[in-house]
Amino acid sequence: MLFNSFEFIFLFLPVTLFVFFFIGKRNQHQIAMSWLVLSSLFFYGWWNPAYLGLILFSMLFNYAFGTMLSNGEKPKFRKCYLWIGVLTNLGFLGYFKYANFFVEQLSLLSNSNFHLEKILLPLAISFFTFQQIAFLVDSYRHETKEFNFLQYCLFVTFFPQLIAGPIVHHKEMMPQFANNKIYKVNYESLAIGVIIFTIGLFKKVILADGIAVYATPIFGEAEAEVALTFFSAWGGALAYTLQLYFDFSGYSDMAIGIALMFGIKLPINFNSPYKSHSIIEFWRRWHITLSRFLRDYLYITLGGSRKGNIRRYTNLFLTMLLGGIWHGAGWTFIVWGMLHGTYLMINHGWRKLRFDILSLSSRVSVIEVFFARALTLIAVIVGWVYFRSETLNGANNMLFSMLGGNGISLPSSLSAVFGHSLSNFGVVFEGVFQGTKANLDDGIKWIILLLIFALYFPNCQQIIKYKFKENIIYSNFNIISVGIITGVCLYYIFTKLSSDAEFLYFNF
Repeated sequence: MLFNSFEFIFLFLPVTLFVFFFIGKRNQHQIAMSWLVLSSLFFYGWWNPAYLGLILFSMLFNYAFGTMLSNGEKPKFRKCYLWIGVLTNLGFLGYFKYANFFVEQLSLLSNSNFHLEKILLPLAISFFTFQQIAFLVDSYRHETKEFNFLQYCLFVTFFPQLIAGPIVHHKEMMPQFANNKIYKVNYESLAIGVIIFTIGLFKKVILADGIAVYATPIFGEAEAEVALTFFSAWGGALAYTLQLYFDFSGYSDMAIGIALMFGIKLPINFNSPYKSHSIIEFWRRWHITLSRFLRDYLYITLGGSRKGNIRRYTNLFLTMLLGGIWHGAGWTFIVWGMLHGTYLMINHGWRKLRFDILSLSSRVSVIEVFFARALTLIAVIVGWVYFRSETLNGANNMLFSMLGGNGISLPSSLSAVFGHSLSNFGVVFEGVFQGTKANLDDGIKWIILLLIFALYFPNCQQIIKYKFKENIIYSNFNIISVGIITGVCLYYIFTKLSSDAEFLYFNF
C-alpha cells in the first residue's frame, strides 16, 4: 500500500487513527498498541502476504537475541550471540537482495548457463534489517534497556517508517510508545501532521511525478545506445536529480506527518541536501538516518579516524562502497558508492590541506561558496547517473553525451542569441529533440522551477517551524490559514493521484 494511494488516504489511515484513539482514550493502551501493530502488519502484507512470515520471524529472532545480549552472560558468549544475530540478518538480506546478482556474475566468469529463478525482493527488508542490527548492537553495548515485546513489535513495524525509513533507534522510539499522552488525540499534533503529510504528498504527486516523464525516456535511450545530444543528456540527468530529490523528500515529509498524527516524533531524514557546500555536508543532509547508521555501526567499527589518515580514508571509502551495495545489487550501485567514497576522501583531504597545512582562514567569500555549491551539485549529479542507470554501459553513454562526446548542441531557440558567437566553437543549434523522444521544451521549465525550489526555497521544517519539547508540539504559524491552503492543495493533488506512482526508495 502506498502513501499516495486512495485506499491509504481515504480508508487505511483514517480507520487506523480512529480505532487507535477510540481504544486509547479508554486507557486500554496495550490493546491500542496491539491494534497499531496489527494495522502495520496489514499495511506490509498488502504488498505481498507471503512475506509476512519473514518479518514476523525477523522480529521474534531479533527480540530473542536482543534479550540474550542484554543479560549478564560472559563477554565471549555475548559476542558470539551478537555475531550469530548480525550474520543471520545479513544472510537473509544477502539471499533476497544479492543472490541473483552473485549467481549471474559467477555464471559470466565461468561461462556457464547456471542461474537462479528470479527472487522477489521483500518490501523494506533493507530498512528493517538495518534497524534490527542496530538494536542488536545497542543491546550488546547495554544501550537498550527496555524489552517490552509489544513495544518492540511496534518499533519494527510502525507503518509510517516501515517501508523506506527513517532508520530509527530503539532508544528513541520506546519512550514515546510508553508515553500515555500519545493515546489521546492531540489536535495540534494531528493538524500539523496533516499539513506536513500534504506538503510531502504535493512534492511526490505534483513535483516528482511531474518531472519523471522527462527523465525516464532519456535514460531508456541511453541504455539503447542512442546518441543523445549534450542538451538532452543534461536535461535527463537534471530531471532525474530533481525527481529523486522531491520523491524522497516527499516520502520523508509524509512519514513524519503520519507519525505526528499519532503523536510520535520521527527523526528528520532529509534537510535540503542540494544546498550543501561539500559532499561531507551533503551526507549530513541526505538520508540522514542511513548516514548515521553507516557512521555509528560501520565507519566507527572499522576504526573511524583513530588509526591515522590512510586508515581513515580507507574506512571512508569502504563505508560508502557498502552504502552503495546496500542500495541495490548491481555494478551501477557499486560504482555510485565508490564515487561517493572517493568524493569524501578528496573532501576530507582538501579540508586538511586548507586548514591544517596551509592554515588558510575559515572565512570564505561569496564566490567561493557559489563554486563550492556548484561543484558539489555537479558531483552529486554524476553519481545519480550511475544510481539511476540499469547498466554501466547506459551510465557511460549518458556521461559521454553530457561531456559533449556527441557534439555540443543547444536548443534552436537560442541560435538567434548565441549562434554567431558559439558556432565558431563547434556548437550547433539542432533543437531539443535530437536523439530523444522526451519533450524537453516543457522539461526545461520544470527543471528551472524545481532547481529554484531545491536550491533556494525553505524546506518543510522551516515552513512549518515546529519543534518538540517533552513530546508536546509547539508551532508559530497560523493554523487556520495554512489549513485552508492545505485543503486547496489536497483537492488539486487528488486530481493527479495515480496508483502506479511508486516511491523510488521502495525499491531499495
